Amino acid sequence: MSPKPLEPLARKLMKGVIIVELLGVFGAYALFHKMNNSQDFRSTMNKKFPSVLEVYYQSNEWAGINGIRERDHIAWSTKQD
Repeated sequence: MSPKPLEPLARKLMKGVIIVELLGVFGAYALFHKMNNSQDFRSTMNKKFPSVLEVYYQSNEWAGINGIRERDHIAWSTKQD
């Protein structure tokens, strides 16, 4: 029995999907890591993408890490004064 003509295409597409998913996971980790280590970057994210920053705060609060949002708001309000 010879292989079906769509089988090589299906394998290539599956490999492509897996690569895109891995890039997405590593990209999300890199963004989380940068937000986790830099209050200035979180300030930039607050100005440009507040919904992404909200997801960051909620995921930390869900994990039991509280107080980051409050510390950021205090630091940002003292910088504006």
